[in-house]
Order: sequence, then structure tokens, then C-alpha cells
Amino acid sequence: MPNLHATTATVEATLEILDRDGYAIIEGVLSPDEVAAKKASLREVLGQTPGGRNDFEGFDTRRVYALFAKTRAFDEPAVHPLVLGVLDSVLGNYALSAPQAIQIGPGETAQDLHTDDVVYPVARPHQELVVNTMWAIDDFTAENGATHVVPGSHKWLNERPAPGQATVRAIMPAGSVMIFLGDVFHGGGANTTDRPRLGVIIEYIAGWLRQQENQYLAVPRETVKALPERLQRLLGYDVFPRFLGVVDARHPLKVLAGE
Repeated sequence: MPNLHATTATVEATLEILDRDGYAIIEGVLSPDEVAAKKASLREVLGQTPGGRNDFEGFDTRRVYALFAKTRAFDEPAVHPLVLGVLDSVLGNYALSAPQAIQIGPGETAQDLHTDDVVYPVARPHQELVVNTMWAIDDFTAENGATHVVPGSHKWLNERPAPGQATVRAIMPAGSVMIFLGDVFHGGGANTTDRPRLGVIIEYIAGWLRQQENQYLAVPRETVKALPERLQRLLGYDVFPRFLGVVDARHPLKVLAGE
């Protein structure tokens, strides 16, 4: 099925594809000027970021962690109405977990197929725990590391990808976003070109789970205070009904504001 386009994509259409395949691609969400600005915002920090520490991170891949401490360029994508509409339906109450920029360098090998919810010790089948978004800041091609996805694998129970598992590639132009469920098997592709490929992951989890990256320490409190309330809540300054996340029996936003 062709990718959706931002001019016509709806929450309902996206949810239908997610339910069937476990992932959906929407093109044209960011304009070329927005893409260029976001890429420029990461240029300096990428230059100071070392390669990965193991094969899973990718020895020729640079990962910018603590993303919301280092750039304001992805504040709006994090709260994009289409994305939030999907999250409202799939997760209901949610928070940011492990946002990061990922630049797959030339010569990088393919990542093992995996699910993003594997970090939580919950047996399948289970309610959705994770919804991820991958924002294409460069064109994603079969040659430069476009993500491998196993369509329908979010419905597997005890199955695991077989050696040589058939996958599809998340080929999409810069400015697109791929929304995918945390229980669909996927993995970064090999980059056989002479140029790096940049994407930004903004991951969301059910509000009652612990975030992968500790956002309270990753993003300085003074930075958080200047952010819009919706993003403050997504970073974890919120309460999962009725009591999870309170501070001295008060809402964390009140504590953040010094009330």
C-alpha cells in the first residue's frame, strides 16, 4: 500500500494501517525548509557525538541522546496533532521515553531485528506499551539504511524472526514520519553509500511505565520550565490517574513552577 500523505492522512486511516501492518508512513509532514532547519540544529551536536559502543547501537552510527536538552527543533514534531491523535487512541495516557537523533554512517551494518517494547518484562500478547515515531531528516533509501520492518509481526505471540526473515524497507523522503508500534519487529538497515543518513526517533510509552531515558536528569529543569506545558507533561511532569507521579502529594507541574 502506498505511503499516506500529510495533506490527506487522518488518524483513522493511520490507525487502520497500524492495526494491519504495525507501522505507517506519512509523507510531507515537514516542509523542505523545516527539514533543513532541523538538520542544521543537529549539525554541531552530531559533530561532538561519538560512534556507538556496541553492534546494536552501531559502531558507525551516532546517537544524540537527551534530545530535548540539546535542541528545540523537535518540540513541534513531538506534539504533532496527527501523532498525538494516534497516541490518544493507542496508548491513551503517555510520556516520552527515549527521544534521540540517529545518524547511520557509511559502512554501517544492518541492526538485528527487535521490538522496542522488549525492555519491559511483559509477556505477549499485551496492551500496547510503546509507540515510536521515526522522522526522516534525510531521504531514507534501501542503500543508506532505511529501516527494515516485518509487517504484521506485532500480532505474533511466541514467534521470532527467522534467519533471513523477509522484511520491507521504510523508504520515505525527508520530511516524512514513520509511526510504528512497539511490538513490531524492525531494525536499522545497512548504509552502503558514502553519506550518512539522519533520522530522529521520538518514542512514547504508556504513562504508567518507567521511561527508558531519565528525562528529569536528561533535560535540565530550567530548560523544562521554558517549554510549553504539553511538552512538559510528555517529559514526565504529569500524573497517571490517579496518583502515579505526584510529588509530596502535589502535581509535578506545580512543583516545577515553584508553587
